[in-house]
Formats: sequence, C-alpha cells, structure tokens
Amino acid sequence: MFDIIKKVMLTGVGLAAMTKDKVEELAKELAEKGKLSEKEGKKLVDDLLKKSEKAKKDLEKDIEKVVKNTMKKMNLVSAEELSDLRKRIKKLEDALKEKGSQG
Repeated sequence: MFDIIKKVMLTGVGLAAMTKDKVEELAKELAEKGKLSEKEGKKLVDDLLKKSEKAKKDLEKDIEKVVKNTMKKMNLVSAEELSDLRKRIKKLEDALKEKGSQG
C-alpha cells in the first residue's frame, strides 16, 4: 500500500506544487487511517519533500529551456545579449569620439 500511494503522489507537476504542509497533512491522514505507521509516515514525508524539491527544480529548468528556445525561434535577444551589444556600441562610440578629437 505504501508504494502505491508513493507512486501516485510522485506523478506529474502535482509533486512540484506540493507544499510541505500538504505532504505532512497527507501523511498524517494516512497514519490516522492506519495505513501507515508513524515511521513510514515520516519516511513518506521526507521522501516526498525531497522529490518535490527536485521536481520543482527540474520543472524550472524545463520552463527556462522552452522560453529560451521560443525566444530563439522568435529572433528575440536575451538581456545578456542586449547588455553585450550596449557595451560594444559604447566602446565604438568612445573610439569614434577619440578619433574625432585627434583629427
């Protein structure tokens, strides 16, 4: 029973959205119904919290990747690329001013 519950809880984005309170609430509810011992409940909470954190990080990486790919397809520049271009323009402007004042 413990493994089935655990597998159900670990599916999809739902895990990434689980809060610590929700995980503890679920474990407490299962323990009260006699389906989990206190030790199993604590282990379930620990496992779910660890996996929830990993799922959140993985989801963030996936979203970032999709956004970057979308920006690339739309020919949009990132803030970093824009900053680099501004620096290059500034350097060119400074070089032109220096050349103009020498001439």
